Amino acid sequence: MNVTTAAAGSPAEQADLVTKLVGDRAGEWDRAGALPVDLLRRLGADGLLCAEVPVEHGGLGWTSLDNGEFTAHTGALCSSLRSVQTSQGMAAWTVRRLAEPDQQAEYLGRLTGGELAAVGFSEPHAGSDLVAMSTTIRPDGDSVVVDGHKVWVTAAHYADLLVVFGRYTEGGGAVVVVPADAPGVRVERVADPLGCRAAGHAAVFLDSVRVPASAVLGAGAGLGLLVASALAYGRKSVAWGCVGILRACRDAAARHAATREQFGRPLAEHQLVARHLATLVTGEQVATRLCEHASRCWDSGSPESVIATLLAKNESARRAAEGAAAAVQVLASAGARDGHVVARAYRDAKLMEIIEGSTEMCELLLAEHVVRGVRDAR
Repeated sequence: MNVTTAAAGSPAEQADLVTKLVGDRAGEWDRAGALPVDLLRRLGADGLLCAEVPVEHGGLGWTSLDNGEFTAHTGALCSSLRSVQTSQGMAAWTVRRLAEPDQQAEYLGRLTGGELAAVGFSEPHAGSDLVAMSTTIRPDGDSVVVDGHKVWVTAAHYADLLVVFGRYTEGGGAVVVVPADAPGVRVERVADPLGCRAAGHAAVFLDSVRVPASAVLGAGAGLGLLVASALAYGRKSVAWGCVGILRACRDAAARHAATREQFGRPLAEHQLVARHLATLVTGEQVATRLCEHASRCWDSGSPESVIATLLAKNESARRAAEGAAAAVQVLASAGARDGHVVARAYRDAKLMEIIEGSTEMCELLLAEHVVRGVRDAR
């Protein structure tokens, strides 16, 4: 990891801890479609699922850059675990951006105390067009009533808290924190997802769910603005996770190509195989530099952070999908089996091109940014 701190509990030492906790079990978790809940709660209670939360709220107070490298490390070990980390971090970021001080103290303390959270955006008829969501949050005395249906909610299978985005019936949008065991909540696991099989993706049904009005965050703000704020964190985390995928694929492919012989010489000495290795090295380096730039923009509060994050997510996901395919090609039958690191990466990377803004949506937004710049310069 590219960190300089060496104190106890530093990002580098925490990365070593996660390596020991995961061991060689990621393939087993992928095949079973489940992560150990006790592991998730331990990491959550240690603040490692949302490490950028300030120390005063039980977090580690890491910079985006340190947390990004830690996220890449987790992603290289297990993309499903990294997905839960992204979910928890996105929930914490939403609370930090939208909550009042007393709400921050309560919810951030719970998120750094071992409770798990999932964030509900997408709906059956509101995928990329999230402002078309139909979930409603209706005030009723000292409570609000929530009705809606969310799909593909990462980590919902494990969650204690559901951070739900919806339309506020008094105008604008809102976010509401719903206990997963509240009456009227039903969580239905997604069967056999393509990638990140152990990340606990689920559909969430909310049928007249009543929670205290104090559970509402950002009431009345523009729905698009609310969603964009949370998605920005998710995109940054996914981008760093893709760096991890690329590193895992690079290492697996290089080991195989250096030790496997064909026609009397190592695979790595065959030019067409070397080309695949070059693709992996280049992809990892490009994705890393883009993610570093995005995180530095976050840490400095630069106005470039939105576009830098979007660019990092789009390019890192594309490079991860391309790199994972190259790694499978190098390992051939040796890697073409369920649970193998490159087989997992091949499926997981494809999902990264879809979640937190599909490749097509990212490209549209990047194009709009360029055109807007030309218009503003006139």
